[in-house]
Amino acid sequence: MRHRKDTAKLGRTTSHKRCMIANMLKSLINNESIVTTIEKAKELRRHADKMITLAKRNDLSARRKAIAALMVRYNSLTSKEARITREGNDKRLNDDRKVIEKLFGELGTRFSARQGGYTRIIRSNKRVGDNAQKCVIEFLPE
Repeated sequence: MRHRKDTAKLGRTTSHKRCMIANMLKSLINNESIVTTIEKAKELRRHADKMITLAKRNDLSARRKAIAALMVRYNSLTSKEARITREGNDKRLNDDRKVIEKLFGELGTRFSARQGGYTRIIRSNKRVGDNAQKCVIEFLPE
């Protein structure tokens, strides 16, 4: 029985679900809006609100917790990759480094006066094939 269990399994193993949520969070932070199913969006909302709360704290401990939750990998850059990153031509490098900067820079300050409820879910049409209910999850404008 699943009494008093507040998280959804989503038909995946724990490690797969954790990786999926981390990838969806990174996409949500980068684009500020993604299209997914209702069940995934409801689970993602819990984690997104926690990330914004960490961003509002804006200390070293909060940054480390966000990096761990988002599974951001800071691999050391070669000198060539560092030069490309400084010049801004880093199309071939992953956006993991930019996710933390945007989370703690832009989103943390945007929601600094708000006490909770940083995202909204807007239902859309059903998906062709399996008839799953789709929705758009996005951060609130202000």
